[in-house]
Amino acid sequence: MADEREPILIWGAGAIGGTLGAYWARAGEPVLLVDLVADHVAACRTKGVAIEGPVESFVQQVPAMTPGELRGSFKRIVLAVKAQATEAAVDALASHLAPDGFVLSAQNGLNEIAIAERVGPERTMGCFVNFGADWLGPGRILYGNRGAVVVGEIDGAPRERTRAMHALLRRFEPDAVLTDNIWGYLWGKLAYGAMLFATALTGDSMAENFADPRRFVAFDRLGREVMAVAAARGVKPVGFNGFDPAAFAPGTGVELSRASVAALAEFNRHSAKTHSGIWRDIAVRKRRTEVDPQIGIIAALGREAGVDTPAIRALVSLVHDVEDGRRPQSFETFKALVDACR
Repeated sequence: MADEREPILIWGAGAIGGTLGAYWARAGEPVLLVDLVADHVAACRTKGVAIEGPVESFVQQVPAMTPGELRGSFKRIVLAVKAQATEAAVDALASHLAPDGFVLSAQNGLNEIAIAERVGPERTMGCFVNFGADWLGPGRILYGNRGAVVVGEIDGAPRERTRAMHALLRRFEPDAVLTDNIWGYLWGKLAYGAMLFATALTGDSMAENFADPRRFVAFDRLGREVMAVAAARGVKPVGFNGFDPAAFAPGTGVELSRASVAALAEFNRHSAKTHSGIWRDIAVRKRRTEVDPQIGIIAALGREAGVDTPAIRALVSLVHDVEDGRRPQSFETFKALVDACR
């Protein structure tokens, strides 16, 4: 007998969305994937989504279609596109969002801000994900390592729908957290995310980057600038998976941030996902990264709050240089960031 429950719509079936969709479908939840890549859509609904890697390997058939094929409205929409595609994706899915529905942002960055501007804050839910995954090709996703998964309302007040999404996320990650401080997690991830963008300036793995003492000054300065902007905006960042954003808070000593960077090297040393998705965008997929909506926004918010962010600005500029072929992915390019941080 067909499952007549309304499916949860996942808009963007790549690394994050495809992994969530495969796990939920395998657990018996009705899921519908939407993606722009027709070959990937065809693979998901015929052969299935192949989850590969050390965490678990399985193949799960999941209903999927392109945006042009989609009909109807949905109460639960998980947005899992790249940050720079957020506005266009929300504009495209808005007509499919039920009046009493919501959009959950399973993305990197502060995309809840853009989503709320388009569909309203009451129809926007925050989410933080830190598991490692890469889209390998049509119907194939590498699930490299487990990581923190957190859900919360952007106004901080959990509701019945938030608790229901938390229960659903636990079917994927048993240790998923329900929080009243989702912005704290998102800003904590921004500090880590800025460091990951720095690692993509080279061809080295994330672990190799974090373990190199020559690069510490850049990681330290990036973390401190993000934390300074967060503090100016009244946000208390939250740690995850061994990363302690408080180690980079204004007034803390360098011994704490050094220990935190060392912990990042250790965490990433044990992941099958050796390089960041940012590195993969540049080196493998030959496309632009999320640096402007993820990292550039920190500089913009810093200006509003009266906080200068020279390391953040230098990082954004260097990433653009690499994207546009003006600089190679190399230690020399990273050294330009180190020099800007002295």
